[in-house]
Amino acid sequence: MSGSNSSVPAAPADEGLALTVHSLPDPQAMATQQRTRRGRLSMLLVVLACAAPVIASYFTFYVVKPQGRAYGELIQPTVELPALTLSDLDGRPVPAESLKGQWLLTLVQEEGCAAACERHLYTQRQLREMLGKERDKLDKLLLLPEDAPALRPELRQALSQGTPVTVLRAPRAALEAWLQPAAGGRLQDHFFLIDPMGRWMLRAPAAPEPAKLKRDLDRVLRAAASWDQPGR
Repeated sequence: MSGSNSSVPAAPADEGLALTVHSLPDPQAMATQQRTRRGRLSMLLVVLACAAPVIASYFTFYVVKPQGRAYGELIQPTVELPALTLSDLDGRPVPAESLKGQWLLTLVQEEGCAAACERHLYTQRQLREMLGKERDKLDKLLLLPEDAPALRPELRQALSQGTPVTVLRAPRAALEAWLQPAAGGRLQDHFFLIDPMGRWMLRAPAAPEPAKLKRDLDRVLRAAASWDQPGR
């Protein structure tokens, strides 16, 4: 069209095109972050895989409670194994961690292990034998305060026969802070059940009926059957 200017008007000289350049992510840093996330996720999955059977067994025992109520007193929450300073009867140090890996039917005795103590030790042996094929999942443990009298040589010899009783000494204060009797009772009145992680989980009544206490042991071992294996 005559008299018209069809060309695009030029931009003013001082209005140049402005470009903003954003920094690009560092590929090496991104790869490191991804490896870190994958590593954490893998570790979490491993922990969950290891803990799941234990959690399931505790859920079965404490919540589902197959075959009725426990005869003994369930300890809720369980009490963790403290850093006990242990030694054997010859005075050699024994790591507290060595108690882990097995169910422990535990007695705490003193006064040189008199007649009542010997009856408890006999019951302890019978309870383990009554478990039949499951008995290898349970160890017998006798804890003595450091200041308790020494065991008689003939008793010490008897405890080493067959499947031996593990006999260890520990500071009295540490024992009393970990395992506790029922109200008005004494430590030596009870059997204590320790799980393979070193946690105190059950206290039997004083002078327990072996058949009833065995049912508790049966239930615990049955609940843990999916992950617990004989021996440490």
